[in-house]
Amino acid sequence: MRAISNQTLSAILERYERLERALLVEHSVQDSVKLAKDYAYMTPLVECVQKWFNVQKEYDDLVKIQEEDDDIKNLIEEEKKKLRQKLEELSYDIRVFFLPKDEDDARGAILEIRAGTGGEEAALFAADLMRMYMRYGALQKWNVEPLHVHYSDHSGVKDAGLLIQGKDVYAQLKFEAGVHRVQRVPKTEASGRIHTSAATVAVLPEVEELDIVIDEKDLRIDVFRSSGPGGQSVNTTDSAVRITHLPSGIVVSQQDEKSQHKNKAKALKVLRSRLYDAKKQEEEKKRSQSRHSQVGRGDRSERIRTYNFPQGRLTDHRIKLTLHQLSEILEGEGLKEVITALMTHERAEQLAEQEVNFLEF
Repeated sequence: MRAISNQTLSAILERYERLERALLVEHSVQDSVKLAKDYAYMTPLVECVQKWFNVQKEYDDLVKIQEEDDDIKNLIEEEKKKLRQKLEELSYDIRVFFLPKDEDDARGAILEIRAGTGGEEAALFAADLMRMYMRYGALQKWNVEPLHVHYSDHSGVKDAGLLIQGKDVYAQLKFEAGVHRVQRVPKTEASGRIHTSAATVAVLPEVEELDIVIDEKDLRIDVFRSSGPGGQSVNTTDSAVRITHLPSGIVVSQQDEKSQHKNKAKALKVLRSRLYDAKKQEEEKKRSQSRHSQVGRGDRSERIRTYNFPQGRLTDHRIKLTLHQLSEILEGEGLKEVITALMTHERAEQLAEQEVNFLEF
């Protein structure tokens, strides 16, 4: 890891002190808000830098010690080794502050799950995935609200949408987008033969009305009666809503609520997120091709993960991660390890690819 110079770290502390002084001077409301935001953002970084200087001083003090006793010399060397490790860790933490930030990381997310190839077995697997994410959300103390769930004839899930709100939801779940493959013996398989099925997961950042303004004239809104498994009518009123965004061709249907008004509100929320995501993907594509070298996310056609039931194994193909704790992962408890590994991998790639100029901060 390239060393961070004392000059760079001192420049960070000097800027922080300038911000502190600026906050004591009267400014316009807009400038005051910006200063307060910059100050709050820099505070954890400065705490890291201050720790770095403190540890560096401890290390320098140990270097100056001249000791003849071998036992004490060994103790000093051991302590110096620990301090060098601590300096490496702090240096890494400081670098992370300067990595490009995804402005959507702090948002909630809309998670869309669809059964893929594999018929009823794929629908049953989609139901397993929906339960896994709901369990994980509960363990993270997030708010998880089903937007819609369309069940198959045998308690599987044809497609489902979950609105998940909480701290850094999108930051954790964005890497779940893609094709999830399952290998197991279906309950309906009498010969015990292993089948391979798949489900698709899409992860959209939750956006508000101010983020994406939709012109009413660009929408075609149809209402119809909601239906259950097999297409039978489950409502006597036209409460289900289908919204077509004419410029993009995106279609969103919502029928889980008994109220047409509530179904329309949920459909518009999903539509806004889909439009925002499409716009963001297009902007990223124009800006650079760097996404291809990072952890795959957002590409719904990419096979990202295999859930092998006979071996109790989960494999994430993007980072070649294999864990033999499939039951814990499907219960939501083991999913944290997978998500953390994906986030760490992307961060390591960013650090390796990008030379950060700290003095420009």
